[in-house]
Amino acid sequence: MTRRYVPMLALLTLASVSTAFAQGSAWPSRPITMVVTYPPGGGADVMARLIAPKMGEALGQNVIVENRPGAGGQIGAAAVAKAAPDGYTLMLDASSFAVNPSLYPKLPYDSATAFRPIGVIALFPNVVLVNPQFPAKNISELTSLARSRKDFVSFASSGNGSAQHLAGALFESAAKVDMVHVPYKGGGPALNDVIGGQVPLFFGNLASTLQHIQSGRLRALAVTSGKRAAMLPDVPTLAEAGLAGAEIYEWNAVFAPAATPEPVLEKLSVALQKAMETPEVKARIAQLGGEIQKGGPKAAQEFIQAQMSLWARLVKAKGISVE
Repeated sequence: MTRRYVPMLALLTLASVSTAFAQGSAWPSRPITMVVTYPPGGGADVMARLIAPKMGEALGQNVIVENRPGAGGQIGAAAVAKAAPDGYTLMLDASSFAVNPSLYPKLPYDSATAFRPIGVIALFPNVVLVNPQFPAKNISELTSLARSRKDFVSFASSGNGSAQHLAGALFESAAKVDMVHVPYKGGGPALNDVIGGQVPLFFGNLASTLQHIQSGRLRALAVTSGKRAAMLPDVPTLAEAGLAGAEIYEWNAVFAPAATPEPVLEKLSVALQKAMETPEVKARIAQLGGEIQKGGPKAAQEFIQAQMSLWARLVKAKGISVE
């Protein structure tokens, strides 16, 4: 019986492999949907609408952006995890993708196995910002103030488990200080209260806070990137300011369902890299203070795994929750 079925199994395996390669050669034959896990108008949406047309040009098919926000990116991600792995449904997510497994132990998907990253688009540093009336003029003075009296310095965020909250927590860990976290229902109200002087400190995305820095309504003490931001050449990095181990980025990446055939993933990766090389995409990302990331799925996977490990350690050490 075994001998009779071995040829049949071999034929089925060969047929499966052939189908995958056929999908790669004929693909794409219809429009592709890029699911954005956040609402229209946000950073993830901006990135999707920037690269989708350029990827479409490279692939010879339209790439249609569809917003499926909710639950910190979980609703859109769950839909993509369940989608057919044929390359026609993609996901553009944010850095919360690497945090959610630690904050939400019962996700409706396994972040590590449900998706294949196609590429990381860009890294966007945060800026350590204070109200201009706050006495600290640099990172050394900020940490001295934080150490001078327990709970003397507070920082605002858009909510528990948010990017700003995690950035503040990582800063606390690196600087060995304790600060008061003040969560708000959204980044806008948090930022407004820092500008208004109700809370002194904020860890903000460079793109959304640059105008306030340039107008003098906020003072930038440091950027959280490995090198100085081109938009703020006079502002030191945290490492230059004497604080190592707190390099923080917000980022966006494109994913496909895990079982998507390799030839299709390769075509998607090439299309994404071509999109990021276009003058329009380069200029817009630079304008937002970001740094384009080159490299295919392997480099993206290594980066995202490192991010997941970083935030898992921090969430556990600081006892962070979304409650």
